Amino acid sequence: MAKLTKRVVDALQSEAKDYFVWDSQIAGFGLRVMPSGAKTYQAQYRKGGRTRRVSIGRHGKITVDEARKLAKEVMGQVAKGENPAEEISLHRKAPTVAALCERFFEEHAKQRCKPSTQGEYRRAIDLFIIPAIGSFKTVDVERRDIAELHQKFRDKPYQANRTLGVLSKMFNLAEIWGLRPDGSNPCRHVPKYREIKRERYLSQQELRRLGQVLGEADQDGSETPYVIAAFRLLILTGCRLGEIQTLQWQFITDSGMELPDTKTGARLIPLPQAARAVLSTLPQLADNPYVIAGKLPGQYATDLQHPWRRIREPAGIPDVRIHDLRHTYSSNAVSSGMPIQMVGRLLGHTQIQTTMRYAHLANDPVNRAAEENAERLNALVGTPTTERVLRVVR
Repeated sequence: MAKLTKRVVDALQSEAKDYFVWDSQIAGFGLRVMPSGAKTYQAQYRKGGRTRRVSIGRHGKITVDEARKLAKEVMGQVAKGENPAEEISLHRKAPTVAALCERFFEEHAKQRCKPSTQGEYRRAIDLFIIPAIGSFKTVDVERRDIAELHQKFRDKPYQANRTLGVLSKMFNLAEIWGLRPDGSNPCRHVPKYREIKRERYLSQQELRRLGQVLGEADQDGSETPYVIAAFRLLILTGCRLGEIQTLQWQFITDSGMELPDTKTGARLIPLPQAARAVLSTLPQLADNPYVIAGKLPGQYATDLQHPWRRIREPAGIPDVRIHDLRHTYSSNAVSSGMPIQMVGRLLGHTQIQTTMRYAHLANDPVNRAAEENAERLNALVGTPTTERVLRVVR
């Protein structure tokens, strides 16, 4: 044993097998010389009746003095009852964020979430989370890592916020699974971006043009009758796209559309006569249970986006999304004077706050009534026909 110095370390030669040289000043501090010639500083101690060894750093990357200082820190941890070698081993075996993503998807998303939500989670995981921090150890992720990932997609605030939500749920589960300390979710206090809610309603004139284009497409056969019916049903019922796409004939009863599973659970959706008239035009296929039959046997029409783009262009509404048909249904209901609570029930909202986005439209019938009443009164009492010039008296 001798005091380890740069000169002593540089003079050591590799042998057929690796060997150790221990420092004479600090017990447990030494150097490991590999047959390849690589030299790494070590800190060795006993814990639980076993010899433990921690690799401090490679000679050339750190100096002897730096290694000696780190060795003292390791021995200090041991004196406090800690086991740094075991902690390092556990950290090395700790799952990465990519592994956490897969466990989250298999044990949570697949078990508890609807297929549409699973698709959203999978997209966030594959496109945004794994490419950014997938190689990080789950236990090492810090708030700044999450903030950087969130800020990276600031030009897509909606997607950035949804990804932050997925991450927050994942790290909550990581605590439950014992992969991180309690209360250590790194997503906490990372502020979401402000989202501008897009509210687009079709005017009466736009609805007429849309109806005309749907009729023409039905007549010339450019779109299937099932596609045409899907859009008409969306307009007349205010349903979500998935609710109409996956609608089965067996769900249609005298009471309406009795859907066993929707975004908000089982729902009974009213089916007005106009919607029933649309359904009466569709042939029921013996080998297909779905109302909106697709091209494949026994399947529903999975792609309505491309037909919608073909239809909305000649209708003069190129900015309208399919979901805006639901907004149009809602806005018409509220503008006609229907109570917000009733509109919420028609839409299947579980919280009144969701329906309150249309609350400002409830003023429309009130304003119209005020105008009509004022016109009648004005016809009786009249109003000044000329404007007076106001003079300021000093």
